[in-house]
Amino acid sequence: MSTTQRPEATVDIKVTDAALEQVQSFIKEQDIPAETAGLRVSVMPGGCSGFKYGLEIAERPMDDDLTVNQDGLRIYVDAFSAQYLNGTEIDYVSTMQASGFTFNNPNSTGGCGCGESFTA
Repeated sequence: MSTTQRPEATVDIKVTDAALEQVQSFIKEQDIPAETAGLRVSVMPGGCSGFKYGLEIAERPMDDDLTVNQDGLRIYVDAFSAQYLNGTEIDYVSTMQASGFTFNNPNSTGGCGCGESFTA
């Protein structure tokens, strides 16, 4: 009996050197296996513009996650989020007033002043 393979879904997502360094530091602080640890990036309904970004250190990928490997960092993205994150660059910015992750998302058609939500 032959099985048909689905084409492998992909997502193009990048993390800048500054963000990579910060994420790797967060992973080291967690008590999770380095062999499977990664950054989960997601998009959820909500925020003041319709969608909001989610970032968390994950112990391992979920069954339906797409995995991107960048410079030793595993990035986990679920299929729903992938459609909104394709082409996104995640950066880490530190100023005198605040520090945090920023998203340069070509799929975003609008956003709000907080920078944490967007319209697609």
